[in-house]
Amino acid sequence: MSQPELVELRKQLKEMLESGIIKPAKSPYGAPVLFQKKADGSLRMCCDYRALNKITVKNKYPIPLVADCFDRLSRAKYFTKIDLRSGYWQVRIKEGDEAKTTVVTRYGAFEFLVMPFGLTNAPATFSTMMNQVLTRLREHELYAKVSKCSFAQETISFLGHIVERGRIRMDPKKVQAIEEWRPPSDVHDCAHFSGWRITIDVL
Repeated sequence: MSQPELVELRKQLKEMLESGIIKPAKSPYGAPVLFQKKADGSLRMCCDYRALNKITVKNKYPIPLVADCFDRLSRAKYFTKIDLRSGYWQVRIKEGDEAKTTVVTRYGAFEFLVMPFGLTNAPATFSTMMNQVLTRLREHELYAKVSKCSFAQETISFLGHIVERGRIRMDPKKVQAIEEWRPPSDVHDCAHFSGWRITIDVL
C-alpha cells in the first residue's frame, strides 16, 4: 500500500473499532485489504474475500436483474431514491460466524461484527432484508442518508445511467470515465473493464 493508503487504513480501522463495526481477531481466516477510489475522491477499503467465497454455500435468493429494473423505471414519470447509510453495516453477522470475516492488515487482524462488502452472499442477504422491511424503516431503525436520497424526481441517476420519461441513457460522468480509461495493465484492470462491457451489452 502507498503511504496515503496506510494513513487511511489506520484511520478507518480506528473508526470501525470505535463504532463497533470490527473487533480484534484471532482466527484461521484472513483476507487481505485494498483500496478503491470513490467518485468523490475518497478511498473505500475493500476486503478480498475471494478465497472465502470459493468455499461458501451460495444463497440463491433472486436478485433483481439490472435490465428488468430499467424496464420498470422506463414506464414511470416520477422517481424516489433512498440510500441507506452504510447499508450492509446495518446487517449483523450471524453469531459464531464473525471469525470467517477476518481481515489481516499491517496493524493487526480484525473480524467484522456486521456484514462487510465482498462476501458472496451479501447481495442476496441485503436484498432479502430490503424486501422485508423497506416499508418499515423506522420500526427496524434503519437510517437513510438524506444527501443521497431523491423524492418525486422526473430525472434520476440509477446504476450509472440517467432515467427520464421513458428514456435511459448513460450518465455523462460514466461516459467521461470510459473515454479517459487507461489501457488495462493487469488482470484486475481487464476484469473491471469487462464488467463495464457486460453491463452495457445487457442494456
